[in-house]
Amino acid sequence: MGKVRSLNDLKNMREKLKSKASLRKKGGQTEKVVQVKVAMATCCIASGSRETMNYLTDELEKRNIDAEVTQTGCMGYCYAEPTVEVTIPGKDAVIFGYVDEKKADEIIEKYIKGGELVEGIIPVNYKNIEEIN
Repeated sequence: MGKVRSLNDLKNMREKLKSKASLRKKGGQTEKVVQVKVAMATCCIASGSRETMNYLTDELEKRNIDAEVTQTGCMGYCYAEPTVEVTIPGKDAVIFGYVDEKKADEIIEKYIKGGELVEGIIPVNYKNIEEIN
């Protein structure tokens, strides 16, 4: 963020932050928008997840994609940080590993906009109780 030199600068900064907050949390409409969860535990942050989250938030807004970007704790994939879970309405969640800005851009363009799976998916390695019985 730049320095605030006038009241107008402060108002512009406020509007920009309000816009980001709106993008990050669209209460009541979560099942109708793309859900993006970025793991933000200590190991995640050390691996660059803060930068990944900021990039995703900015780019989804710039590209007018209706999405909710939130942070979560450890997803258990420390070896693949930064990790990002994406849920497109009507589809199962997909978790991507090693998500830097280049990978985040690919996820937005190919998966979120085009529905095409991209490299870097962490396979589901568990079953829920209904699948076991």
